[in-house]
Amino acid sequence: MNGGSWSVRWTSDSRGSAHPPQPGLRVRACSRHTGRVATPRRTHGFETRAIHAGQEPEATTGAVVVPIFQTSTFVQEAVGKHKGYEYGRTGNPTRTALEVCLASLEGARWALAFASGMAATDAIAHLLEKGDHVVMTDDVYGGTYRLFARVFDRAGVALTAVDMRKLDAVRRALRTSTRLVWIETPSNPLLKVLDIAALAALARKASALSVVDNTFASPYLQQPLKLGADLVLHSTTKYLGGHSDVVGGAIAGNDEEMRDRLAFVQNAAGGVPGPFDAWLVLRGAKTLAVRMERHSANAQAVAEWLAAHPKVSRVNYPGLAAHPEHALARRQMRAFGGMLSFELKGGEAAAKRVAAATELIALGESLGGVESLVEVPLAMTHGSVRGTPLAPPPGLVRLSVGIETVDDLIADLAQAIG
Repeated sequence: MNGGSWSVRWTSDSRGSAHPPQPGLRVRACSRHTGRVATPRRTHGFETRAIHAGQEPEATTGAVVVPIFQTSTFVQEAVGKHKGYEYGRTGNPTRTALEVCLASLEGARWALAFASGMAATDAIAHLLEKGDHVVMTDDVYGGTYRLFARVFDRAGVALTAVDMRKLDAVRRALRTSTRLVWIETPSNPLLKVLDIAALAALARKASALSVVDNTFASPYLQQPLKLGADLVLHSTTKYLGGHSDVVGGAIAGNDEEMRDRLAFVQNAAGGVPGPFDAWLVLRGAKTLAVRMERHSANAQAVAEWLAAHPKVSRVNYPGLAAHPEHALARRQMRAFGGMLSFELKGGEAAAKRVAAATELIALGESLGGVESLVEVPLAMTHGSVRGTPLAPPPGLVRLSVGIETVDDLIADLAQAIG
């Protein structure tokens, strides 16, 4: 659903008790710290919801910005009787506001915030049992692959990586034991674009859960739940936070039973963000729309410049007409995002030289911040898949294109590539 102006609806949390939000923070569209979105009375635009969903002025002082409730515990009125919160790991009003906002932005009934994108991924993986099987896209963030291939494999969870652009290959990979289909689009680092609706339908037919890592696109550019996905995942460290100053993660969905299962893991395992981290992501989300427009415009210009460079053999960016899934990206996404990768004719040595030679564009492993970053995936973020069929090309350079003056970025790449 699209959120908007909400009426408060109390519902039970995962432990079976119903509580209102913490007095002093009038959080619309949620119940207690569930992050659930209530039925909207009217629909507001994305930009309006990013600024207002879950973020009414604070009731006591009228503060226009959600406070940072920097506390680990909450005083109770009587034994077992509290005002909606009892312990900071279980819930915090600042985190509630973030979860409500994220749910609204993803068109979801609920969202859960985590300490990192990997903590969110781990919570989903904890839904699996020994003997279960996961089908995963073959071009995926290295940390995601590492978690399933080297941690949950020891718990008896099997993994098959497949090129999900080929639906027949996905059908062949599905088993009676398949419980999870992991979709990352656009993918990291080759910027493959996958058909979310078709893959979600295949997962549903196989009685498997479909999860879309929406980190590269952000909820502004792409909304997987509306295309049939069961869950959407974010590293909120990236575009949602947007300023390279916080680490966080999130899951959003519509199924209430699934929400309660994940909330149990969230509370039991404790991979939750602190209130200041939640506040930073909430602050970043306010400007997500305008930032993504600039990220996308800059990346398009950089990609077109790179595509014409004689030392560049390939550019991976969905906004280029030559991209194999350009038409799908146009249907599935509002714009094409700020991520791209390119291969140099000189191979790995050239990739490392160029990545080390940029002056304005910083050498770093993250992405999605206002500043531009460059890296060599095989030597940095994707080292866990080196030597496997999932390894990216050694001469691949990945760019997170920021919101600087685009002519300055192109000039920096020109001097680095030579």
